[in-house]
Amino acid sequence: MPYAGGPQQQYPQEPQYQQDPQYSQYQQDPQYQQQYVQQGQYPDQQQGYAPHQAQQQLYQQQPQQPMYDGQGQGQGWDTGQVQAQAQAQYAAVPQADPYLGADPYAQQPVGGYPGEAPDLYGTPEAYPPPQPPGRRHLVTEQEQDQEPEAEYADETADEASAEAPGEDADSDTPGGGARRGRSKDKKPKGRNGAACLIAAVVIVGVLGGGGYYGLDYLKSKFSTGEDYAGEGEGSVTIDIPKGAGTGEMGRILKAHGVVKSADAFVAAAKANPKGGAIQAGSYTMKEHMSGKAAVDLMVGGAGVNALDVIPGWKTSQVYKAIDERLKLKEGTTKDVATKEAKNLGLPDWAGNKDLKDPLEGFLYPARYDLSKDATPQSMLKQMVAKSNQAYESADVKGQASKLGLSSPLQLVTVASLVQAEGKYQHDFDKISRVVYNRLKPGNTETYGLLDFDSTVNYMRGQSTLDVGSVNDLRKLDDPYNTYKIKGLPPGPIGSPGPDALKSAINPATGPWYYFVSVNENETLFAVTNEEHNRNRQKYEEERKKEGQ
Repeated sequence: MPYAGGPQQQYPQEPQYQQDPQYSQYQQDPQYQQQYVQQGQYPDQQQGYAPHQAQQQLYQQQPQQPMYDGQGQGQGWDTGQVQAQAQAQYAAVPQADPYLGADPYAQQPVGGYPGEAPDLYGTPEAYPPPQPPGRRHLVTEQEQDQEPEAEYADETADEASAEAPGEDADSDTPGGGARRGRSKDKKPKGRNGAACLIAAVVIVGVLGGGGYYGLDYLKSKFSTGEDYAGEGEGSVTIDIPKGAGTGEMGRILKAHGVVKSADAFVAAAKANPKGGAIQAGSYTMKEHMSGKAAVDLMVGGAGVNALDVIPGWKTSQVYKAIDERLKLKEGTTKDVATKEAKNLGLPDWAGNKDLKDPLEGFLYPARYDLSKDATPQSMLKQMVAKSNQAYESADVKGQASKLGLSSPLQLVTVASLVQAEGKYQHDFDKISRVVYNRLKPGNTETYGLLDFDSTVNYMRGQSTLDVGSVNDLRKLDDPYNTYKIKGLPPGPIGSPGPDALKSAINPATGPWYYFVSVNENETLFAVTNEEHNRNRQKYEEERKKEGQ
């Protein structure tokens, strides 16, 4: 801002000095000036102008000499060279005023009309008149570097015009001399050409690298990638680790020759509503599958290379399933279990000399991945570890003591009986109560006998509803024959699931000793044997209806 932060304007209020008659007399008459200089005042003070005060403020706050355009009008601010000329001019004036020295307006104008200030910019060597701050153009370093080249171009143009007088391409008048300025035919050659070339190479390199990665990003985002057609052929086993996203899955599939590109698999997974829910695990796939076919197989579960242990399965069923899935000779896993039972991680409370299989009840029902490196021993270890985790979480040690059982193994045994006898889950709590009621030594209904067909079937290695007459069953001598021995069998008769275990820990409250499942929605419980026989009659009638 020009004067003490005021608004941008030209030399403020100068025309007021020049319009006043008394001021004009003061400016042109030396005697008139001398009179007021001796008195120490100016006619401006009488009229309220005080030019010396305005100039004092001007030279203190803005140390630049006002410039003129040759017409007596202020045009802005000087740059320093003109200020030095002005200071030299004022230094030659007698110092009549302590603030200003001699009045600059007392000097006679040089050329032009009276009262006209000298044109300090009239020569070709002078700088162009400065512009107000709002219209100034900041000269960059590149422009400064190019200025000498521009002058060289001007000199070349002048020499050319001197050689051909009267032919001025830039002149508006025929036969006029050439103007000083840049030639229209020649562009100045900047000295920063090499730097510009280097900068251009760097920019191209950056854009090129960014373009490469940008293209790669766009391809991964929108491209479906190269793809095979069809359902594929052959067979290959792959393992998908836990936490793998669809991109990593696609790369694994591509590495094994299942799909042609990871992008094809990712695009198919995005197009499938269930594509984001593909589970980790081992899959049996085909080679050269389309991305869609691979996704459909993995989402549907048909390609999952895993073993599902069903609640209630006996160890014999688990062994057979492992042999089949690992393509082993039948009996291989059973032999491993027999030899390695002590090395598979069983808890210390799992032992009993009368157990038919020490692993019974400890091959926990769940889904187990069958990796390419899976072995019977590795699979059995996984199952035992899973059961240990479930039993520790349920606190079978503490709960067994609360229920009056002698060991955690007995609690797992109760859970296995509930799982085997309960045909439907909604009956588990009541069936659990029946077990505990029959175990009471003082009961007069079964006298401590469980009388469960499920234990007889386990003893015989079979599964049937017709186990024979009660009289014949009481003759069989086997620790698992609950028609003859009192109390629980030596150990579990299968693998109890989490619901059966929960019911074994939290049995329902009731006086029941008997039950029979008539159909899916109806299980009849009884307190006495007479009531139970009536319920059995209903069961027989229901079976006849199903047979029709």
